[in-house]
Amino acid sequence: MLILVTLFFTTIISIMFLLIGGLIGYLLKEYVYDRTSSYIPVHPEMFDENGQIIADDILAVRFENNNEDISTDE
Repeated sequence: MLILVTLFFTTIISIMFLLIGGLIGYLLKEYVYDRTSSYIPVHPEMFDENGQIIADDILAVRFENNNEDISTDE
């Protein structure tokens, strides 16, 4: 009888900890995602003397990975 009670409470406590851990993990993931998704990396050269972003003088360059082999006939 004692072993049945021990197994019952162990099972109930394990399921309870699993549910509480899952809920805390989910809420923490949402919190971290919300805080880091609004982060925009900026560099000091993007600002003027007053700390405002210089929109006109910023140059954006995108390199595309073109893996085509250029073969020449020799």
